[in-house]
Amino acid sequence: MSDAKTPSMTSSAPTANATAPKKRPGWRDVLRGLRQRKVAVMLLLGLSAGLPFMLVGNTMGLWLREGGTELTAIGFLSWVGIMYSMKFLWAPIIDKVDVPVLGRLLGHRRGWMILAQIVVALGLFGMAILTPQGGLMAFAALALVAAFASATQDIVIDAWRIESADNGEELSLLSSAYQLGYRFALLLTDAWILVIAAKIGWVASYELIAGLMLLGMIAVLFARESRATRTDTTVVEIPDPRNGRLGVSNAMVVRWLCALPVGIFAFAQLALLFGGGFSIVWLTIPASVLVVWMLVKPPSGPVPEATWSRPIVRPLLRIFDAVAGPFIVFFRDHGKAALLILLAISLYRLPDFVMGPMANPFYTDLGIDKAVVGTVRGTVGWIATTVGIVVAGLCALRFGFTTTLMIGAVVGPGSNLAFAYLAHHGADPQVFSVVMAIDNFSAGFAGVALVGYMSSLTTLGYTATQYALLSSFYAMPGKFLKGLSGAAVDGLAKSHALLDAYAIFFIGTALIGIPALLLCFWLVRNANAAAVAPATVSS
Repeated sequence: MSDAKTPSMTSSAPTANATAPKKRPGWRDVLRGLRQRKVAVMLLLGLSAGLPFMLVGNTMGLWLREGGTELTAIGFLSWVGIMYSMKFLWAPIIDKVDVPVLGRLLGHRRGWMILAQIVVALGLFGMAILTPQGGLMAFAALALVAAFASATQDIVIDAWRIESADNGEELSLLSSAYQLGYRFALLLTDAWILVIAAKIGWVASYELIAGLMLLGMIAVLFARESRATRTDTTVVEIPDPRNGRLGVSNAMVVRWLCALPVGIFAFAQLALLFGGGFSIVWLTIPASVLVVWMLVKPPSGPVPEATWSRPIVRPLLRIFDAVAGPFIVFFRDHGKAALLILLAISLYRLPDFVMGPMANPFYTDLGIDKAVVGTVRGTVGWIATTVGIVVAGLCALRFGFTTTLMIGAVVGPGSNLAFAYLAHHGADPQVFSVVMAIDNFSAGFAGVALVGYMSSLTTLGYTATQYALLSSFYAMPGKFLKGLSGAAVDGLAKSHALLDAYAIFFIGTALIGIPALLLCFWLVRNANAAAVAPATVSS
């Protein structure tokens, strides 16, 4: 690929072959790659990953709105999607632990995949049986279960995709196949489902989508277990007590044991951050992180040998490796740029996330029939999405992941401005079709750009946890802020006409994409500088 890793990731001595220009794949190579078994499997797994997303998000919001639920309540209920942002908390378990029975029968990654798919299907069936009118809190709880299982499925599928790729070009191909399946699922559950629901109702529609999770289960059965599965520690060396040299002291073990409850407390406070108590939580989380860092950091100088604590050294080191290892490796590989990389990822899709919950209520308030919305999304939207995915994949092959990421940062907020224009123009079917084309092309392009870039940053052995961390950072700010979207529109509607309030809101969401664009520009400059540095040294 044209994008180079940061200098810390390319510390090995350059060779003659390393300096030779890399031949880019031709169209025959690309077409040959499309016939691979793993690409077809990836397409179906992308479909399986995308099916639940809208059913616990925007589509659920439309169902609630049609039932008379207030916009503010819809915004708050969209917080069930925070599960997708918190998945890095349980990703270390998925990296290190096998599913009982299923793990032995199918393998480490595939066992987790099929378990998550079963729980997703059961959660969606439960939502269909209960309905919002059967109890809003119980309905939200079932949506939360489905979202948790869906986020777990995402962790494993992403790890399988990255670990199954033999090189950067194949990773681009698998990422594009994943996005194509995922976006098809989003169109089905955010567009075509509106046409289906108009004919057979919301209950039958949710049951139908829950049944389609069988396609993902079939894909798991045809998939091959990835090359890199559950691994032993790579951050710290787990010592062998038989050689008598642990390199760990009794005092260090005591410090680790003290850090464990503090870390658990910090995670609990992080969960409270999304439920209230902001004034206290904003202080306790940084303090807890500082205490944990001070307790777990290794001492300088010689380390005395552990005596009474030897039996618990290995379990503690394994816990440390599973939880902290992926983060340590990431910051070690990317150095000072790691924080800016995480910041760029966290802001990248913010305009899309914040606008998302208000899209379907906007169509209702604009006076566009849901069958029209579904038809346009399912035809014009599908074509535009496919074109966006293909163009992004070609850009990734030609220019590299980082440059493609910057292009996506320009294209993405364009859809928000198109929605603002639609709010002023009214319910014109032709204008609506153009807006849907812009929106879906932007989403398809930016999705491939971000997935490909994040995939290129992971390290084998910690794939699930690192990618879950990156995808959580990309979604966390947006998942939180989108819960306030309904309150923002309601607030603007007090001093403006409702459609004007929508237009102002959409323009505002587009403007919050500017910081991400600036950070992506910095990433491109940093990648180019890292690519030039080895060539200067070798000359």
